[in-house]
Amino acid sequence: MRKATSKLPLITIFLTVILDMAGIGLVLPVMPDLFGANTTGSTTGMAYGLFLSLYALMQFVFAPLLGGWSERIGRKPVLVVSLIGAAVNYGVMALLPPLWVLFVARAVAGITGANMSVASAYLTDISSPDERAKRFGQLSACVGIGFILGPAAGGMLREIGLMWPFVAAAILTVFNLVMCLLVLPESRAKSVSTEKINPLAPLRDIGAFRVIVALLLVVGLFGIIGEIGGSVWVFYVHHRYGWEGITVGLSLTLFGLFHALAQAFLIGPITKRLGERGGLLVAIGADMTSYIGLGLICNGNFIWLLIPLLCVGGMGMSILTAVISKQVDEDRQGQLQGVMTSLQSLAAIIAPVLMLNVYFLSRDQVPGLVWIIGAGLYVLCLPVVLRRSVYR
Repeated sequence: MRKATSKLPLITIFLTVILDMAGIGLVLPVMPDLFGANTTGSTTGMAYGLFLSLYALMQFVFAPLLGGWSERIGRKPVLVVSLIGAAVNYGVMALLPPLWVLFVARAVAGITGANMSVASAYLTDISSPDERAKRFGQLSACVGIGFILGPAAGGMLREIGLMWPFVAAAILTVFNLVMCLLVLPESRAKSVSTEKINPLAPLRDIGAFRVIVALLLVVGLFGIIGEIGGSVWVFYVHHRYGWEGITVGLSLTLFGLFHALAQAFLIGPITKRLGERGGLLVAIGADMTSYIGLGLICNGNFIWLLIPLLCVGGMGMSILTAVISKQVDEDRQGQLQGVMTSLQSLAAIIAPVLMLNVYFLSRDQVPGLVWIIGAGLYVLCLPVVLRRSVYR
């Protein structure tokens, strides 16, 4: 680990994540409109689910490879390649091409999309073990800030035309790329090793640690649960509560705001007072409560009250990441982050198609079923989270 001698690397990596998430947030409210223009009827949900899953599939295959390369050639080159892929993806979508072209562009973005895993590894490089929970919380807060800036702007740009949110996202990504090229210093010395990188090797290596395997299973379950909201939220609130584009964008903006506040100001005090185990239990309890509420509440006005609680639940992955990072040697942190990204991507391959199908099949009879399923999945996490031996 190389401890940061100035705040510039930290500020730059945080700003990179903010801009990246703002780009995603810009286009999120209009993605169903884009697919509605290319599909009809119930096939819209299936096409959108496959679109989300394709990105995750490419991440699952290539994230460990990119994580390994970040150990050998440095974090910065991998991050630059990732941003180039994102810029190409947004540029193609701005042209509103046929559906098959959208899928090709999405695949390219997924292959090169290593932003969060590299950013996490970068933070590990420049932070001491005791600082990591705080740093991961701040990183997640940057995700929230990006979503504060992006969705509301995307909803407003949608009023001008469907292409403009994608144009704005492409511009932000190019600016992000230039900033990384000119400002971001490398955090890791390059390796001269020429050993072939096997994308499955990190999974095999970390599988040798029994405690890590249990925790990584929880990472996968957390990923599936988290994907429910990202997959069905726009469709769900439109169908059940009649929310339109600007209202959906506002809900996502508020989610970003409260998410940032929770990550920046709650994780530190909660883990200091209750420990990482207690913090995880608080996050799980908040998320279960909010998911059950989303599944049962019929009046959309009350959903606004659940958004802050959802964001408290969002602390879980940041705390879990800090717990797992303490189980692995310093020289394997980049590899570990690649593996965690792959596991979350595996969850993201399965969850969008599965949950969107569950939603579309059940929305007329039991519209909140997907949220109840999400709450139930947390029960499977509790045996590991409650085990004191996984915390050190």
